[in-house]
Amino acid sequence: MDSVECTKQKARAIIAVSKVPEDPLHAENTLDWLLRLKPDADEALKIAALGHDIERALETRKVKRVDFPDYDAFKAAHARNSAEILREITEACGVPQGMASEVYWLVCRHETGGDPRSDLIKHADGISYFHVNMPLYFQREGWEETKRRCIWGFGRLSVRAKKIVENIIYPDETLTKLLQEAIRESQPKD
Repeated sequence: MDSVECTKQKARAIIAVSKVPEDPLHAENTLDWLLRLKPDADEALKIAALGHDIERALETRKVKRVDFPDYDAFKAAHARNSAEILREITEACGVPQGMASEVYWLVCRHETGGDPRSDLIKHADGISYFHVNMPLYFQREGWEETKRRCIWGFGRLSVRAKKIVENIIYPDETLTKLLQEAIRESQPKD
């Protein structure tokens, strides 16, 4: 097995046992969205898409929101922690240093973007949240917290990604109404 496949298999094995029920589906769905946005994505992008939230699966290394003053600080710590875990995996699997460094950078920036490559991961992650995570998030967190999370998540998307999310219709009409309300409230006020 080559180093890239080793990394993907180890990441998938960790994510598969996450106590967050949507994590395995979200990891694969983020990778799928990356490939829809950039069909010729290289292996560093693919590994980053797959493992960007890996820290949530490791209870002993998980970052907790209550330990941070605001949501953005929490998300930044979550991204760095996931990047550190993936760095350990890429090293153990023998991924070339240049690719391992790129994966680390992409995962560190997956919540904020800031360059074309990390923006791809951010947008694939964001679309995937709405595509597969939101229904389970809503079950756990309820209307108000899910709406807050949707407003935050929608606001960080590109115009292209926003158009994709705007066309999502859930089997549960309540979720579609929630998404539409969050989109309306995220629009700039005149």
